[in-house]
Amino acid sequence: GVLSYNRDLFEATTAARWSRHLETLLEAVAEDSYRRVGELPVLSETERHQLVLEWNDALPASVVEEDLCLHHLFEQQAVRTPEAVAVVAGETRWTYAELNRRANHLAAHLLNHGVGPEVRVAVCLSRSAAMVAGLLAILKAGGAYVPLDPEYPEERLTYVLEDARVALLLTESSLEPRLPLSDLPRLRVDELDPPDGAAPPADPAGGATAANLAYLIHTSGSTGRPKGVAICHRSPVVLARWARRVFSDSELSGVLAATSICFDLSVFEIFVPLAWGGTVVVASNALELPALSAAGEVRLINTVPSAVAGLVASTGLPPSVQTVNLAGEALKGSLVRQIFETSTDVERVLNLYGPSEDTTYSTFTPIGRGETGEPTIGRPLAETRALVLDRQLRPVPPGVVGELYLGGSGLARGYFHRPGLSAERFLPDAWSGVPGARLYRTGDRVRLRGDGELVFLGRADHQVKLRGFRIELGEIEAALEEHPSVRERVVVARPDDQGDLRLLAYLVADGAEPSAAELRDFLQAKLPHYMVP
Repeated sequence: GVLSYNRDLFEATTAARWSRHLETLLEAVAEDSYRRVGELPVLSETERHQLVLEWNDALPASVVEEDLCLHHLFEQQAVRTPEAVAVVAGETRWTYAELNRRANHLAAHLLNHGVGPEVRVAVCLSRSAAMVAGLLAILKAGGAYVPLDPEYPEERLTYVLEDARVALLLTESSLEPRLPLSDLPRLRVDELDPPDGAAPPADPAGGATAANLAYLIHTSGSTGRPKGVAICHRSPVVLARWARRVFSDSELSGVLAATSICFDLSVFEIFVPLAWGGTVVVASNALELPALSAAGEVRLINTVPSAVAGLVASTGLPPSVQTVNLAGEALKGSLVRQIFETSTDVERVLNLYGPSEDTTYSTFTPIGRGETGEPTIGRPLAETRALVLDRQLRPVPPGVVGELYLGGSGLARGYFHRPGLSAERFLPDAWSGVPGARLYRTGDRVRLRGDGELVFLGRADHQVKLRGFRIELGEIEAALEEHPSVRERVVVARPDDQGDLRLLAYLVADGAEPSAAELRDFLQAKLPHYMVP
């Protein structure tokens, strides 16, 4: 037979692949003509092997030391380079030795308050070197940190404290007026500075293993309540080891840490440079970069595309920046071109994709100067599996739209105290051949290109990403429903005239129609600012 196709629309390799799919389909029909069409295979065993194994970088789990925790990477580095600068925040500059000394001192207080493996410690600190020490201290004591943003409304903070069942709150005196009243014991870092001249305390034996909880980050929930994503130490250790393969010493020598610790981009910004001898440069937000006294030390920016677009449009990137990591939003090729055109010292841009449930990043693609076209989300990280499956959980051919499922060492334990939801989103991995392996159902629609690169197409549900924030529209709708004057409501995300995504709320009033200002005030008492339409 002859297959005719339009060469202006399709490549020869694509046409040949379709021909093979047709052959496989017809052979299956001949073998069993009573099977439903939807059950018939189109992939050959060779193609399935390529999709499931060859295009994934899922190394055996044995490559990860079983008992190595996230803070151990920092402690090992503190031994190797004690006098190197670990963190810069304003005028504060701490070496690895000093940061380790302060973290150990604080960890001793946490241990005295009963912190240990699986004990959750809420942390609400201003963006400072002390914040970095506080996170390390919780991990060193064996506990898991639960980040709180002091800008969140009291109702939200109260919910996170209760949902995470925290045992202790680590904060500072200046932030206490913003925190909800509770009977939780509190430690204030500004009251616990180690005495000058004291011998540095030894690294504590907190007792945590790679399988213990490292942190609990809450993401927006479709039922109206945030859900806690439980990440064990093994997962960010895998992330750090991947980063060691991908980023040079020069790139990690100055990493901007401008993301709230309530979002997992911060895990990369803080713990990856500290694992490999780099410097964490703390800022309140990415747009503050040009005004930082240490702006000239920043080599790598790790943030959302909209933040970099703002920098490029205003002051531009400092000439010290050589690498730009972009994640959390769909990346447009026009922004990549703007970065290279306006920042001659930037050597490469990385487009990264990943949900919190797979520890910050799952896939990536590096983009160099001169590359054109719209960026893909690339290929899986080391020890990560990325499968594009249909509704029957079968791999789909390249070019066919499916849902992205993620597996490997980066997967979360699940949702904290939500076994039903965990079972719904974390499924047995029938394609790995490893007993107990799981796949996370992302809800993202993607397709594979013929070269194995993944193309992001959007969501299969009502979740959106706005300036890097993951938002379930149902959570906003549930909050609106609590207003006494709202009878019916729907929230959508639509692009404005500039192409930027905006949240819009439509409602039917129950009686007198409330004003937009009244509704915003009502929602601001319940939701973070980025979730208010």
